[in-house]
Amino acid sequence: MNVVAADELPDVAALHRKIDLRLLPYLFVLYVVAYLDRVNVSFAAQGLSQSLGFSSSVFGLGAGMFFAGYVLCEVPSNLILRRVGARVWIARIMVTWGLMACAMAFVHAEWSFYAVRFLLGVAEAGFLPGIIYYLTLWYPPARRARAVALFMAATPVAGIVGAPLSGLLLGMHGLWDVEGWRFMFVLEGAPAVLLGFSVLRLLPDSPATARWLTAAERTALAGELAPGLPDGPTEAPEGQHVRWRTVLLALARDARVWELSAAYFSLCVGMYGLVMWMPTIIGEILGPQAGPMHVGLLSAIPYLGGVAGMVLVGRHSDRTGERRWHTAGPLFVSAAGFLLSVAPVGGWLGEDLGPWWSLGCFTVSTVGLWGMLGPFWTIPTGFMWGAAAAGGVALINSIGNAGGFVGPALVGLVRDATGSHRYGFMFIAATMAVGGWCILRATRGTRAT
Repeated sequence: MNVVAADELPDVAALHRKIDLRLLPYLFVLYVVAYLDRVNVSFAAQGLSQSLGFSSSVFGLGAGMFFAGYVLCEVPSNLILRRVGARVWIARIMVTWGLMACAMAFVHAEWSFYAVRFLLGVAEAGFLPGIIYYLTLWYPPARRARAVALFMAATPVAGIVGAPLSGLLLGMHGLWDVEGWRFMFVLEGAPAVLLGFSVLRLLPDSPATARWLTAAERTALAGELAPGLPDGPTEAPEGQHVRWRTVLLALARDARVWELSAAYFSLCVGMYGLVMWMPTIIGEILGPQAGPMHVGLLSAIPYLGGVAGMVLVGRHSDRTGERRWHTAGPLFVSAAGFLLSVAPVGGWLGEDLGPWWSLGCFTVSTVGLWGMLGPFWTIPTGFMWGAAAAGGVALINSIGNAGGFVGPALVGLVRDATGSHRYGFMFIAATMAVGGWCILRATRGTRAT
Protein backbone atom coordinates (compact mmCIF):
# COMPACT_ATOMS: atom_id res chain seq x y z
CA MET A 1 0.00 0.00 0.00
CA ASN A 2 1.40 3.41 -0.97
CA VAL A 3 1.64 5.91 1.89
CA VAL A 4 1.34 9.56 0.88
CA ALA A 5 2.73 12.31 3.09
CA ALA A 6 0.27 15.00 4.16
CA ASP A 7 2.23 17.72 2.38
CA GLU A 8 2.00 15.73 -0.87
CA LEU A 9 -1.82 15.61 -0.90
CA PRO A 10 -3.35 17.50 -3.83
CA ASP A 11 -5.61 20.52 -3.63
CA VAL A 12 -9.09 19.19 -2.93
CA ALA A 13 -10.88 21.75 -5.12
CA ALA A 14 -8.61 20.92 -8.07
CA LEU A 15 -9.16 17.21 -7.47
CA HIS A 16 -12.92 17.60 -7.62
CA ARG A 17 -12.70 19.72 -10.76
CA LYS A 18 -10.75 16.88 -12.32
CA ILE A 19 -13.36 14.32 -11.23
CA ASP A 20 -16.18 16.58 -12.46
CA LEU A 21 -14.64 16.86 -15.91
CA ARG A 22 -13.88 13.16 -16.19
CA LEU A 23 -17.22 11.80 -14.98
CA LEU A 24 -20.11 14.25 -15.12
CA PRO A 25 -20.18 15.14 -18.86
CA TYR A 26 -20.04 11.47 -19.82
CA LEU A 27 -22.68 10.38 -17.30
CA PHE A 28 -24.76 13.36 -18.41
CA VAL A 29 -24.76 12.15 -22.02
CA LEU A 30 -25.71 8.62 -20.93
CA TYR A 31 -28.70 9.91 -19.00
CA VAL A 32 -29.81 12.23 -21.82
CA VAL A 33 -30.11 9.16 -24.04
CA ALA A 34 -31.80 7.11 -21.30
CA TYR A 35 -34.41 9.73 -20.52
CA LEU A 36 -35.18 10.45 -24.16
CA ASP A 37 -35.78 6.75 -24.85
CA ARG A 38 -38.07 6.66 -21.83
CA VAL A 39 -40.29 9.62 -22.76
CA ASN A 40 -40.09 9.90 -26.55
CA VAL A 41 -43.31 7.89 -26.68
CA SER A 42 -45.04 11.14 -25.66
CA PHE A 43 -44.14 12.67 -29.03
CA ALA A 44 -45.41 9.57 -30.83
CA ALA A 45 -48.83 9.74 -29.16
CA GLN A 46 -50.64 11.25 -32.13
CA GLY A 47 -48.97 8.92 -34.62
CA LEU A 48 -49.72 5.84 -32.53
CA SER A 49 -53.34 6.91 -32.16
CA GLN A 50 -53.75 7.50 -35.89
CA SER A 51 -51.85 4.43 -37.09
CA LEU A 52 -53.03 1.89 -34.51
CA GLY A 53 -56.25 3.45 -33.20
CA PHE A 54 -55.10 3.85 -29.59
CA SER A 55 -57.42 5.71 -27.20
CA SER A 56 -56.16 8.03 -24.46
CA SER A 57 -56.57 5.22 -21.91
CA VAL A 58 -54.53 2.78 -24.03
CA PHE A 59 -51.76 5.32 -24.60
CA GLY A 60 -51.66 6.35 -20.92
CA LEU A 61 -51.51 2.74 -19.76
CA GLY A 62 -48.81 1.87 -22.30
CA ALA A 63 -46.74 4.95 -21.43
CA GLY A 64 -46.96 4.00 -17.76
CA MET A 65 -46.24 0.30 -18.40
CA PHE A 66 -42.55 1.18 -18.61
CA PHE A 67 -42.60 1.77 -14.88
CA ALA A 68 -44.19 -1.59 -14.08
CA GLY A 69 -41.10 -3.37 -15.45
CA TYR A 70 -38.81 -0.71 -14.01
CA VAL A 71 -40.19 -1.03 -10.47
CA LEU A 72 -40.10 -4.85 -10.43
CA CYS A 73 -36.42 -5.03 -11.40
CA GLU A 74 -35.01 -1.87 -9.80
CA VAL A 75 -33.74 -3.22 -6.46
CA PRO A 76 -32.26 -6.49 -7.83
CA SER A 77 -30.54 -4.57 -10.61
CA ASN A 78 -28.89 -2.11 -8.24
CA LEU A 79 -27.71 -4.86 -5.89
CA ILE A 80 -26.21 -6.75 -8.85
CA LEU A 81 -24.45 -3.53 -9.92
CA ARG A 82 -22.74 -3.31 -6.57
CA ARG A 83 -21.65 -6.94 -6.81
CA VAL A 84 -20.32 -7.00 -10.40
CA GLY A 85 -19.25 -3.35 -10.67
CA ALA A 86 -20.67 -0.24 -12.31
CA ARG A 87 -18.79 -0.56 -15.59
CA VAL A 88 -20.10 -3.99 -16.64
CA TRP A 89 -23.63 -3.57 -15.33
CA ILE A 90 -24.29 -0.09 -16.68
CA ALA A 91 -22.99 -1.26 -20.06
CA ARG A 92 -25.45 -4.18 -19.93
CA ILE A 93 -28.31 -1.87 -18.99
CA MET A 94 -27.61 0.52 -21.85
CA VAL A 95 -27.28 -2.09 -24.58
CA THR A 96 -30.49 -3.91 -23.62
CA TRP A 97 -32.54 -0.75 -23.19
CA GLY A 98 -31.28 0.55 -26.55
CA LEU A 99 -32.46 -2.64 -28.23
CA MET A 100 -35.87 -2.38 -26.54
CA ALA A 101 -36.15 1.29 -27.50
CA CYS A 102 -35.57 0.35 -31.14
CA ALA A 103 -38.13 -2.46 -30.82
CA MET A 104 -40.82 0.17 -30.20
CA ALA A 105 -40.73 0.74 -33.96
CA PHE A 106 -42.32 -2.70 -34.46
CA VAL A 107 -45.33 -2.15 -32.21
CA HIS A 108 -48.50 -3.07 -34.10
CA ALA A 109 -51.24 -3.62 -31.49
CA GLU A 110 -52.14 -2.82 -27.89
CA TRP A 111 -50.53 -5.98 -26.49
CA SER A 112 -47.21 -5.37 -28.26
CA PHE A 113 -47.25 -1.72 -27.12
CA TYR A 114 -47.70 -2.80 -23.50
CA ALA A 115 -45.14 -5.63 -23.80
CA VAL A 116 -42.32 -3.57 -25.33
CA ARG A 117 -42.83 -0.67 -22.92
CA PHE A 118 -42.73 -3.16 -20.02
CA LEU A 119 -39.52 -4.75 -21.32
CA LEU A 120 -37.96 -1.32 -21.85
CA GLY A 121 -38.55 -0.67 -18.13
CA VAL A 122 -37.02 -4.03 -17.21
CA ALA A 123 -33.96 -3.23 -19.33
CA GLU A 124 -33.40 0.26 -17.92
CA ALA A 125 -34.07 -0.69 -14.28
CA GLY A 126 -31.13 0.15 -12.06
CA PHE A 127 -29.55 2.83 -14.23
CA LEU A 128 -30.54 5.93 -12.25
CA PRO A 129 -30.11 4.51 -8.72
CA GLY A 130 -26.94 2.81 -9.92
CA ILE A 131 -25.46 6.14 -10.96
CA ILE A 132 -26.67 7.82 -7.75
CA TYR A 133 -24.91 5.09 -5.77
CA TYR A 134 -21.88 5.36 -8.07
CA LEU A 135 -21.59 9.09 -7.33
CA THR A 136 -21.41 8.34 -3.58
CA LEU A 137 -18.11 6.56 -4.35
CA TRP A 138 -16.67 9.81 -5.71
CA TYR A 139 -18.34 12.72 -3.90
CA PRO A 140 -18.60 13.43 -0.15
CA PRO A 141 -22.02 14.56 1.15
CA ALA A 142 -21.12 18.26 1.06
CA ARG A 143 -20.49 18.11 -2.70
CA ARG A 144 -23.07 15.52 -3.64
CA ALA A 145 -26.17 17.64 -4.29
CA ARG A 146 -24.37 19.66 -6.95
CA ALA A 147 -22.97 16.53 -8.63
CA VAL A 148 -26.36 14.81 -8.61
CA ALA A 149 -28.06 17.96 -9.89
CA LEU A 150 -25.58 18.36 -12.75
CA PHE A 151 -25.99 14.71 -13.71
CA MET A 152 -29.78 14.77 -13.46
CA ALA A 153 -29.98 18.02 -15.41
CA ALA A 154 -29.72 15.58 -18.30
CA THR A 155 -33.46 14.88 -18.00
CA PRO A 156 -34.67 18.40 -18.82
CA VAL A 157 -31.86 18.77 -21.37
CA ALA A 158 -33.15 15.58 -22.99
CA GLY A 159 -36.48 17.36 -23.33
CA ILE A 160 -34.87 20.50 -24.74
CA VAL A 161 -32.93 18.48 -27.32
CA GLY A 162 -35.35 15.62 -27.77
CA ALA A 163 -38.55 17.59 -28.28
CA PRO A 164 -37.50 19.33 -31.53
CA LEU A 165 -35.44 16.29 -32.59
CA SER A 166 -38.45 14.03 -32.19
CA GLY A 167 -40.56 16.53 -34.09
CA LEU A 168 -38.01 16.51 -36.90
CA LEU A 169 -37.91 12.70 -37.06
CA LEU A 170 -41.70 12.50 -36.98
CA GLY A 171 -41.59 14.71 -40.06
CA MET A 172 -40.02 11.79 -41.93
CA HIS A 173 -43.50 10.28 -42.06
CA GLY A 174 -44.16 8.59 -45.39
CA LEU A 175 -40.51 8.08 -46.34
CA TRP A 176 -40.31 4.55 -47.84
CA ASP A 177 -43.98 4.22 -46.80
CA VAL A 178 -42.98 4.10 -43.11
CA GLU A 179 -44.67 6.09 -40.33
CA GLY A 180 -42.54 8.84 -38.80
CA TRP A 181 -42.85 7.49 -35.26
CA ARG A 182 -41.15 4.25 -36.33
CA PHE A 183 -38.14 6.20 -37.64
CA MET A 184 -38.03 8.14 -34.39
CA PHE A 185 -37.85 5.07 -32.15
CA VAL A 186 -35.05 3.41 -34.17
CA LEU A 187 -32.90 6.51 -34.60
CA GLU A 188 -33.24 7.58 -30.96
CA GLY A 189 -32.72 4.06 -29.58
CA ALA A 190 -29.55 3.15 -31.50
CA PRO A 191 -27.21 5.60 -29.62
CA ALA A 192 -27.87 3.77 -26.34
CA VAL A 193 -26.46 0.54 -27.80
CA LEU A 194 -23.32 2.27 -29.07
CA LEU A 195 -22.78 4.18 -25.81
CA GLY A 196 -23.27 0.97 -23.84
CA PHE A 197 -20.17 -0.54 -25.41
CA SER A 198 -18.24 2.68 -24.73
CA VAL A 199 -18.95 2.32 -21.00
CA LEU A 200 -16.76 -0.80 -20.87
CA ARG A 201 -13.77 1.31 -21.86
CA LEU A 202 -14.46 4.72 -20.35
CA LEU A 203 -16.12 4.20 -16.96
CA PRO A 204 -13.97 3.08 -13.99
CA ASP A 205 -15.70 0.99 -11.32
CA SER A 206 -14.41 3.20 -8.49
CA PRO A 207 -11.60 5.67 -7.66
CA ALA A 208 -9.35 2.68 -6.92
CA THR A 209 -9.49 1.58 -10.58
CA ALA A 210 -9.35 5.04 -12.17
CA ARG A 211 -6.06 5.23 -14.04
CA TRP A 212 -6.36 9.00 -14.37
CA LEU A 213 -6.05 9.45 -10.56
CA THR A 214 -2.64 9.53 -8.90
CA ALA A 215 -1.94 7.71 -5.64
CA ALA A 216 -1.99 11.07 -3.80
CA GLU A 217 -5.36 11.93 -5.33
CA ARG A 218 -6.82 8.56 -4.31
CA THR A 219 -5.60 9.07 -0.75
CA ALA A 220 -7.07 12.58 -0.55
CA LEU A 221 -10.39 11.37 -1.94
CA ALA A 222 -10.52 8.42 0.45
CA GLY A 223 -10.03 10.82 3.36
CA GLU A 224 -12.93 12.96 2.20
CA LEU A 225 -15.21 9.97 1.71
CA ALA A 226 -14.53 8.34 5.09
CA PRO A 227 -17.99 8.09 6.73
CA GLY A 228 -18.78 9.72 10.01
CA LEU A 229 -20.92 8.27 12.77
CA PRO A 230 -23.98 6.53 11.34
CA ASP A 231 -27.55 7.53 12.11
CA GLY A 232 -29.09 4.82 9.98
CA PRO A 233 -28.39 1.48 8.27
CA THR A 234 -24.79 1.04 7.20
CA GLU A 235 -22.64 -1.42 5.35
CA ALA A 236 -20.75 -4.32 6.79
CA PRO A 237 -17.00 -3.75 7.07
CA GLU A 238 -14.93 -4.40 3.99
CA GLY A 239 -14.18 -8.06 3.45
CA GLN A 240 -17.29 -9.27 5.28
CA HIS A 241 -20.18 -10.88 3.41
CA VAL A 242 -23.14 -8.52 3.08
CA ARG A 243 -26.47 -10.17 3.91
CA TRP A 244 -28.86 -8.34 1.62
CA ARG A 245 -31.92 -9.67 3.42
CA THR A 246 -30.67 -8.15 6.67
CA VAL A 247 -29.90 -4.83 4.98
CA LEU A 248 -33.31 -4.61 3.29
CA LEU A 249 -35.14 -5.56 6.50
CA ALA A 250 -33.26 -2.78 8.31
CA LEU A 251 -34.31 -0.35 5.59
CA ALA A 252 -37.93 -1.51 5.76
CA ARG A 253 -38.03 -0.69 9.48
CA ASP A 254 -36.83 2.88 8.93
CA ALA A 255 -39.82 5.22 8.59
CA ARG A 256 -37.65 7.74 6.71
CA VAL A 257 -37.23 5.29 3.83
CA TRP A 258 -41.01 5.00 3.41
CA GLU A 259 -41.60 8.74 3.77
CA LEU A 260 -38.94 9.48 1.14
CA SER A 261 -40.42 6.78 -1.10
CA ALA A 262 -43.85 8.44 -0.82
CA ALA A 263 -42.33 11.82 -1.65
CA TYR A 264 -40.55 10.42 -4.70
CA PHE A 265 -43.77 8.67 -5.74
CA SER A 266 -45.53 12.05 -5.77
CA LEU A 267 -42.70 13.57 -7.81
CA CYS A 268 -42.97 10.80 -10.42
CA VAL A 269 -46.76 11.12 -10.60
CA GLY A 270 -46.28 14.79 -11.47
CA MET A 271 -43.23 14.47 -13.70
CA TYR A 272 -44.52 11.71 -15.95
CA GLY A 273 -48.13 12.80 -15.78
CA LEU A 274 -46.91 16.05 -17.32
CA VAL A 275 -44.18 15.01 -19.74
CA MET A 276 -46.09 12.06 -21.23
CA TRP A 277 -49.07 14.27 -22.05
CA MET A 278 -47.52 17.70 -22.57
CA PRO A 279 -46.95 17.40 -26.37
CA THR A 280 -50.54 16.16 -26.82
CA ILE A 281 -51.99 18.97 -24.70
CA ILE A 282 -49.88 21.62 -26.43
CA GLY A 283 -50.92 20.23 -29.82
CA GLU A 284 -54.59 20.43 -28.82
CA ILE A 285 -54.21 24.01 -27.59
CA LEU A 286 -52.52 25.08 -30.83
CA GLY A 287 -55.01 23.28 -33.05
CA PRO A 288 -54.66 21.11 -36.18
CA GLN A 289 -52.54 23.69 -37.99
CA ALA A 290 -49.58 22.97 -35.68
CA GLY A 291 -47.13 20.42 -37.08
CA PRO A 292 -44.86 18.01 -35.11
CA MET A 293 -41.87 20.37 -35.29
CA HIS A 294 -43.90 23.32 -33.95
CA VAL A 295 -45.24 21.23 -31.07
CA GLY A 296 -41.75 19.88 -30.37
CA LEU A 297 -40.19 23.33 -30.17
CA LEU A 298 -42.85 24.63 -27.77
CA SER A 299 -42.62 21.45 -25.68
CA ALA A 300 -38.93 22.22 -25.11
CA ILE A 301 -39.72 25.49 -23.28
CA PRO A 302 -40.81 23.99 -19.92
CA TYR A 303 -37.68 21.85 -19.88
CA LEU A 304 -35.61 25.05 -19.87
CA GLY A 305 -37.26 25.89 -16.55
CA GLY A 306 -36.34 22.41 -15.33
CA VAL A 307 -32.66 23.00 -16.09
CA ALA A 308 -32.67 26.36 -14.32
CA GLY A 309 -34.50 24.98 -11.29
CA MET A 310 -32.25 21.97 -10.98
CA VAL A 311 -28.96 23.84 -11.16
CA LEU A 312 -29.96 26.85 -9.06
CA VAL A 313 -31.71 24.90 -6.30
CA GLY A 314 -28.95 22.28 -6.14
CA ARG A 315 -26.21 24.91 -5.99
CA HIS A 316 -27.99 26.96 -3.32
CA SER A 317 -28.67 23.83 -1.27
CA ASP A 318 -24.98 22.90 -1.30
CA ARG A 319 -23.94 26.46 -0.46
CA THR A 320 -26.24 26.70 2.56
CA GLY A 321 -26.14 23.03 3.57
CA GLU A 322 -29.95 23.09 3.84
CA ARG A 323 -31.80 20.14 2.28
CA ARG A 324 -35.26 20.06 3.86
CA TRP A 325 -36.93 23.11 2.30
CA HIS A 326 -34.83 22.90 -0.86
CA THR A 327 -36.63 19.56 -1.44
CA ALA A 328 -40.13 20.14 -0.04
CA GLY A 329 -40.44 23.73 -1.31
CA PRO A 330 -40.05 22.87 -5.02
CA LEU A 331 -42.77 20.21 -4.70
CA PHE A 332 -45.18 22.83 -3.37
CA VAL A 333 -44.20 25.21 -6.19
CA SER A 334 -44.81 22.50 -8.77
CA ALA A 335 -48.22 21.69 -7.27
CA ALA A 336 -49.15 25.36 -7.69
CA GLY A 337 -48.10 25.21 -11.35
CA PHE A 338 -50.42 22.26 -12.02
CA LEU A 339 -53.34 24.02 -10.35
CA LEU A 340 -52.76 27.27 -12.24
CA SER A 341 -52.55 25.38 -15.56
CA VAL A 342 -56.18 24.26 -15.21
CA ALA A 343 -57.44 27.60 -13.86
CA PRO A 344 -59.71 29.56 -16.27
CA VAL A 345 -57.18 32.41 -16.50
CA GLY A 346 -55.78 31.03 -19.77
CA GLY A 347 -59.19 31.29 -21.41
CA TRP A 348 -59.65 34.86 -20.21
CA LEU A 349 -56.39 35.83 -21.89
CA GLY A 350 -57.80 34.92 -25.30
CA GLU A 351 -56.63 32.61 -28.07
CA ASP A 352 -53.32 34.43 -28.61
CA LEU A 353 -52.08 34.40 -25.01
CA GLY A 354 -53.87 31.28 -23.72
CA PRO A 355 -51.20 28.84 -24.99
CA TRP A 356 -48.46 30.95 -23.39
CA TRP A 357 -50.29 30.83 -20.07
CA SER A 358 -50.32 27.03 -20.26
CA LEU A 359 -46.64 26.93 -21.20
CA GLY A 360 -45.82 29.29 -18.33
CA CYS A 361 -47.67 27.09 -15.84
CA PHE A 362 -45.98 23.96 -17.19
CA THR A 363 -42.65 25.74 -16.79
CA VAL A 364 -43.41 26.60 -13.15
CA SER A 365 -44.19 22.92 -12.60
CA THR A 366 -40.94 21.76 -14.20
CA VAL A 367 -38.89 24.24 -12.14
CA GLY A 368 -40.22 22.51 -9.03
CA LEU A 369 -40.13 18.96 -10.39
CA TRP A 370 -36.48 19.07 -11.38
CA GLY A 371 -35.38 21.60 -8.78
CA MET A 372 -35.92 19.17 -5.92
CA LEU A 373 -33.99 16.24 -7.40
CA GLY A 374 -30.43 17.20 -6.42
CA PRO A 375 -31.15 17.96 -2.76
CA PHE A 376 -33.55 15.01 -2.51
CA TRP A 377 -30.95 12.34 -3.26
CA THR A 378 -28.53 13.73 -0.68
CA ILE A 379 -31.07 12.96 2.05
CA PRO A 380 -31.09 9.12 1.85
CA THR A 381 -27.37 8.96 1.09
CA GLY A 382 -26.83 11.16 4.16
CA PHE A 383 -27.97 8.42 6.56
CA MET A 384 -27.11 5.35 4.42
CA TRP A 385 -23.98 4.25 2.59
CA GLY A 386 -22.38 1.13 1.20
CA ALA A 387 -24.82 -1.79 0.91
CA ALA A 388 -27.58 0.22 2.58
CA ALA A 389 -27.10 3.08 0.12
CA ALA A 390 -27.24 0.71 -2.87
CA GLY A 391 -30.36 -1.04 -1.60
CA GLY A 392 -31.98 2.05 -0.06
CA VAL A 393 -31.63 4.30 -3.10
CA ALA A 394 -32.96 1.51 -5.32
CA LEU A 395 -35.87 0.85 -2.94
CA ILE A 396 -36.87 4.53 -2.82
CA ASN A 397 -36.47 4.90 -6.57
CA SER A 398 -38.39 1.68 -7.21
CA ILE A 399 -41.38 2.54 -5.03
CA GLY A 400 -41.32 6.14 -6.20
CA ASN A 401 -41.29 5.25 -9.87
CA ALA A 402 -44.61 3.46 -9.46
CA GLY A 403 -45.85 7.05 -9.70
CA GLY A 404 -44.58 7.04 -13.27
CA PHE A 405 -47.22 4.41 -14.00
CA VAL A 406 -49.99 6.18 -12.07
CA GLY A 407 -49.52 9.68 -13.55
CA PRO A 408 -49.80 8.95 -17.31
CA ALA A 409 -52.43 6.21 -16.87
CA LEU A 410 -54.59 8.41 -14.64
CA VAL A 411 -54.52 11.37 -17.05
CA GLY A 412 -55.42 9.03 -19.93
CA LEU A 413 -58.38 7.56 -18.06
CA VAL A 414 -59.60 11.01 -17.02
CA ARG A 415 -59.33 12.29 -20.61
CA ASP A 416 -61.43 9.41 -21.93
CA ALA A 417 -64.02 9.86 -19.17
CA THR A 418 -64.31 13.66 -19.21
CA GLY A 419 -62.70 14.83 -22.47
CA SER A 420 -60.16 16.92 -20.52
CA HIS A 421 -57.00 16.53 -18.46
CA ARG A 422 -58.23 19.07 -15.88
CA TYR A 423 -59.21 16.70 -13.07
CA GLY A 424 -56.15 14.56 -13.64
CA PHE A 425 -53.88 17.57 -13.12
CA MET A 426 -55.82 18.59 -10.00
CA PHE A 427 -55.20 15.14 -8.53
CA ILE A 428 -51.51 15.43 -9.41
CA ALA A 429 -51.28 18.79 -7.62
CA ALA A 430 -52.78 17.29 -4.45
CA THR A 431 -50.42 14.30 -4.65
CA MET A 432 -47.38 16.56 -4.91
CA ALA A 433 -48.49 18.63 -1.92
CA VAL A 434 -48.67 15.41 0.11
CA GLY A 435 -45.17 14.57 -1.14
CA GLY A 436 -43.85 17.87 0.19
CA TRP A 437 -45.38 17.09 3.58
CA CYS A 438 -43.66 13.65 3.55
CA ILE A 439 -40.29 15.36 2.99
CA LEU A 440 -40.90 17.61 5.98
CA ARG A 441 -41.71 14.56 8.13
CA ALA A 442 -38.72 12.52 6.92
CA THR A 443 -36.23 15.31 7.65
CA ARG A 444 -37.54 16.64 10.95
CA GLY A 445 -34.76 16.86 13.53
CA THR A 446 -32.04 15.49 11.17
CA ARG A 447 -28.93 16.84 9.51
CA ALA A 448 -30.99 17.53 6.39
CA THR A 449 -32.68 20.47 8.12
